[in-house]
Amino acid sequence: MPPDTASLTLRPIGHVRTSQQVKFQARHQPDENESTSENGTVRNVLELLPDAGLDLALRDLAGFERIWLLWWFHRNETWTPLVRPPRGPSQKRGVFATRSPHRPNPLGMTPVRLLGIEGRRLLLGPCDLVDGTPVFDIKPYVPAYDSFPDDAAGWIDEVDAADAAPPTFAVHLGKKAQEQADWLRAHGIDYTSRLHELLSRDPSPHRTRRIRRQPGNCFEIGCGAWRARFTVSDRRVEVDLLGPAYPRRFLLRPGYEGVPDRAAQLEFLDRWPDSELPLKA
Repeated sequence: MPPDTASLTLRPIGHVRTSQQVKFQARHQPDENESTSENGTVRNVLELLPDAGLDLALRDLAGFERIWLLWWFHRNETWTPLVRPPRGPSQKRGVFATRSPHRPNPLGMTPVRLLGIEGRRLLLGPCDLVDGTPVFDIKPYVPAYDSFPDDAAGWIDEVDAADAAPPTFAVHLGKKAQEQADWLRAHGIDYTSRLHELLSRDPSPHRTRRIRRQPGNCFEIGCGAWRARFTVSDRRVEVDLLGPAYPRRFLLRPGYEGVPDRAAQLEFLDRWPDSELPLKA
């Protein structure tokens, strides 16, 4: 008798361990040139569970340079048939034509470089997964079968063509914003390159890119645990203020100890109290 497919049960074989705590830190397309180690320690590791058979299942995998990971968007609870991708114009598209995490079944798949295997630990190159992501399966990446670089990619081809053009906006950090950016960089936090990347292409309001309009002809963009305020004049974007994504009262609440960069956000607010940006317009 065939199995009942009305509902299926999956169980993780392991979990990803990485320094990427929030979605903003996990780029949609990881930079292959990014350093894969920090202080001599590999940044991304897949730790398999101590289940019987998984050790044997890894046999012969070490000869592959890349692997596919099949995993679960474990922080998503809902889905929607139309989504607004972060790339391209602010336009909704069918979820099956995107890589959005908001899917009927929140399954993800990622090709990632395999740097080594240590027991049940798989050392991985740059990837787009956050810490704790459950992984269901591993498959070898076979270039002859898995790569079709000349095939059409629908609306993504149009966005790629637009991205290949020179940026249409010049992004400038004002004196105070530059001072704040330097302070953050000294504390191991730097999102200015991501600011330039997003704002130089299109600084208009966009929910997925976390750009919203604020009073006084200002705009705000969220970058992980941080935000930036800016104005737009002609083709120039002027960033005048950086600030934490959380107000002080939230950061001091019990239960918020796990907020990313919490200590840095509190220290930042001690130094620049006026940088506590409003939660909403």
